Amino acid sequence: MSTYVLTLTDPLATLETVGGKGESLAKLTRAGLPVPGGFHITTEAYRQFVAENNIQTHILAALQGIDAADPGTLEPAARRIGELFAESTIPGEVAQAILSTFSPMRDTPVAVRSSATAEDLPEASFAGQQETYLNIRGAEAVLAAVKKCWASLWTGRAIAYRQRQGIAPETVALAVVVQELVFAEAAGILFTANPVNGMRGQAMISAAWGLGEAIVGGLVTPDTLIVDKASGAIQEQQIAEKHLMTVRTHDGTLEQPVPVELRCTPVLSGKTAAELTRLGVQIENLYGLPMDIEWALAGERCYILQARPI
Repeated sequence: MSTYVLTLTDPLATLETVGGKGESLAKLTRAGLPVPGGFHITTEAYRQFVAENNIQTHILAALQGIDAADPGTLEPAARRIGELFAESTIPGEVAQAILSTFSPMRDTPVAVRSSATAEDLPEASFAGQQETYLNIRGAEAVLAAVKKCWASLWTGRAIAYRQRQGIAPETVALAVVVQELVFAEAAGILFTANPVNGMRGQAMISAAWGLGEAIVGGLVTPDTLIVDKASGAIQEQQIAEKHLMTVRTHDGTLEQPVPVELRCTPVLSGKTAAELTRLGVQIENLYGLPMDIEWALAGERCYILQARPI
């Protein structure tokens, strides 16, 4: 029997079925960490879409002669593959599985996140190689975002990264995670070991106002805090002048100026920094490795959006 969707905590949510990001979110959710609710669209759904639309042979043909070091060969291939995905139709049984699972969330804005089978691995993180779409509303918009996520497996930078890593194009597939959108007042990144000096007893938190896209995309200089993992106490902090923030719109997101009164205001209180560090230590213990964690803050509650080995 085909399995096109899985619950977020399903035991079948493995690297092969839901990709690196999906597998990590399943593990975090099962461990009781504060992960937004949602579901997986499996790699089987992607493969069914590719098969029914006869896309694979065209993908391999488009990739003939590409050179990871030459963007001039990558972008035309990526553009052609993107056109193939845009022109193709999601098979009826796949669309039905997605929409029936999405139905209880139909009035809730969601995040639609790509999760590749070669992603968030200790030896190759692939961070940022595939797309995420935020503040998606309604069934048709979700299906459109899923198709865009699938196509993002074949952007120029993703193709080049996999070629440099020696990963054969016919072996990769993409899952998608659909989750309730966190209406974040602030967001950022937490490293459970200090990446500057390597100290394992310190966590480093980057924090900015709004949704996390501005900080992940490098559009804003965030606050930086060094926190003692044992006590949760802030040891150092640099409060940046934060000019941009990513905010929700009616049907998506946009970057807008940070209100003047918030630009030089610390994003995180000591209490919230300690709570984030506590969650980071819990995640590090779960994995047995120093971790790179994306988080969001809404209504004084911390949410974990993603975690991967540093």
